[in-house]
Amino acid sequence: MVLSDRTIREEIDKGRIVVDPLGEGCIQPASVDVHLSDQILVFRNSMRPYIDIRKDMSDLTEMVKTTYDEPFILHPREFVLGSTLENIEVPDDLVARIEGKSSLGRIGLLIHSTAGYVDPGWKGRLTLELSNVSNLPITLYHGMKIGQISFLRLTSPAERLYGSPELGSKYQGQVEPTPSQMYRDFDSNSG
Repeated sequence: MVLSDRTIREEIDKGRIVVDPLGEGCIQPASVDVHLSDQILVFRNSMRPYIDIRKDMSDLTEMVKTTYDEPFILHPREFVLGSTLENIEVPDDLVARIEGKSSLGRIGLLIHSTAGYVDPGWKGRLTLELSNVSNLPITLYHGMKIGQISFLRLTSPAERLYGSPELGSKYQGQVEPTPSQMYRDFDSNSG
């Protein structure tokens, strides 16, 4: 069941859902608007000929800052990582979904490729997978509305929350766009 605006407000007031900062008028009928932070993680293709998912490839990226006045220009077919301005926390009996704003989708901006799901127990800023599928560059400004997060109730509270040591959660507590940590899933002794 998707939470309504009334229930979202109640959960925020109880401190069970955290969206911080919570902008004026950001609670929608069944979601909360989130904004783009000032950091964009850009891929520099000249470093390596391919991405090896078994290796730490964080040297392929470079952090770029945006401002309210000077945008980041996302070119056609370009892919970068951004993050929400808001810190998000999800309690043990909810999951969340982040989706793009329809007005941005209508100009070809996608905010996630596959990572639109937020587990129970999540704490941190959400990394956004930003893609431009249009034929023209798109401007991205610090603080712009970039997406909306909705919350769904579980049948029962989760037994193991995201961030639990036994799960090996890689992104708990992130505060900026974070490159893939997939390489940590591979045993260094495997052949």
